[in-house]
Amino acid sequence: MELTPFPRSLEYPEVPVGSVLAGAAARWGGRTAFAHGDQSLTFAETYSAACRFANALRAEGVGRGDVVALHLPNCLAYPIAYYGTLLAGATFSPANPLLPPDDLAFQLADAGAVAAVTVGPVARVLASIRDRTSVRLSIVVHPPEELGQGEVEFTEFHSGHSDERPDVDIDIYRDLAHLAYTGGTTGRSKGVCLPHRNVVVNSLQSSCWQLGAIPAVDESGEVIVEQLGGPDEWPSRIGTGVALNLTPWFHAMGTIAALNVPLLDGGTVVLHDRFDPAAYVADAELLRVTTIGGAPALFAALLACPEFHTADLSSVLTIGSGAAPMNHEMIRALRKRFPGVLIIEGYGLTEVTMGAVIAPAYRSAVRKVGSVGLPLPDTEIKIVAAEGGDDPLPTGESGEVCLRGPQVMTGYRDRPEETEAALVDGWLHTGDIGVLDEDGYLSIVDRKKDMLLYKGYNVFPRELEELLITLPGVSAAAVVGKPDSEVGELPVAFVVRNDENVTAEQLLEAVGARVLPYKRLRAIHFVDQIPVSAAGKVLKRELRKRLAE
Repeated sequence: MELTPFPRSLEYPEVPVGSVLAGAAARWGGRTAFAHGDQSLTFAETYSAACRFANALRAEGVGRGDVVALHLPNCLAYPIAYYGTLLAGATFSPANPLLPPDDLAFQLADAGAVAAVTVGPVARVLASIRDRTSVRLSIVVHPPEELGQGEVEFTEFHSGHSDERPDVDIDIYRDLAHLAYTGGTTGRSKGVCLPHRNVVVNSLQSSCWQLGAIPAVDESGEVIVEQLGGPDEWPSRIGTGVALNLTPWFHAMGTIAALNVPLLDGGTVVLHDRFDPAAYVADAELLRVTTIGGAPALFAALLACPEFHTADLSSVLTIGSGAAPMNHEMIRALRKRFPGVLIIEGYGLTEVTMGAVIAPAYRSAVRKVGSVGLPLPDTEIKIVAAEGGDDPLPTGESGEVCLRGPQVMTGYRDRPEETEAALVDGWLHTGDIGVLDEDGYLSIVDRKKDMLLYKGYNVFPRELEELLITLPGVSAAAVVGKPDSEVGELPVAFVVRNDENVTAEQLLEAVGARVLPYKRLRAIHFVDQIPVSAAGKVLKRELRKRLAE
């Protein structure tokens, strides 16, 4: 059965998130699930350790209704703590380990976290702000020094407990699995409420979409996926995948696409501590990776790495990108490097758990350059006027992207007004500007908040960024608006050059010749790099600050 086109609706087993790991452990057992340096965890070992961690939490009085913050980088302790938290009935709340102290204090206090898992290099940051939060228990991976009051070493905390799964009553529609904070690229983060049902559904939507599979349960009632699509159409094969992962597990794309989905797929995830393009390519060749995934910033660095163009990467079957749009030149360059390999872009946000729209993952499907694809099963899209309104715009007209589906959040934590503004009759107003074509493919034009107003005209920075990146001597670009009392906002570009002979005047002239007068760039600033978040999103607020300074 080729399973093409993919079904528009699926049946999702009514199980909590812990069932994803339980089903994977029973199915894949001794296969390596996660590897980091010279250490690794099999699927079965991950499940046993997560159950011990869950029982250790419960012994400390942490369980249903409590929030556990994971203040960790990617490491082998992460899946143990993540699934252990959920198996205990508690709620997982990810925290970027590089958050400044005040931001970390705000997030943990806002979440109401009672326990936190941290790591040696940043454990003292957490300790310094604990008195501003409800955290009473701090579990430290690789503590750097003597433990303080209320702190315990990670392995010691859980190693002596039972590896039997605790018996916890979880309401999958109401109990939160994730309390995930928005990326904060436009301001202070908000807590996004995601019940167990959302996480299981979105993981299944994503896994089944890329494998040509359907959800199922094993003989114990644990969730699995059953691959129906044949290898001629669906190159990704269940139980065989190998991937290097640099996407932070504290980010939505990491938690779903690089943690839960590989468990369903039976894939092996290999962690790197930091991104060294040459080392990444060497490992990809050595390990015979089957997929390369990450944000556009990763692919930009790989394309600039000489080894990337000469290494034997013939094992790669698919390339996946998310977190931010790929520019057209990057897609063309990857197609040239990997002829015949599926390049799959997706679109989502924390408020839809992770993903809502992904390019089709079977060979005969249409994948359009510049489009992020089609809605996942049971997901709807409509485009409404960016100025406000709920009525769908005609096909081909740009406006705000609205999404509806079982993966959409239940709301923002303790933010009723913002929840009411974002969720209207079940539709999530994303704040992104997009357009649907006649085939139902979505293209993202820009962020609504990034859109500029020049003399009443809408100017979309991404259009200018796409033009800049095609010009000789430009390796990266970002466009923001500079406030102007007479015209509103002036488009200004920050550009990374790979040729010092390229001048601002040349770039201004080249872009100006290809756009309407009101869209022309008014200034160009050359920089060494474009600031991005840990998830690979351009931090345009940082660029606006530079303009203000």
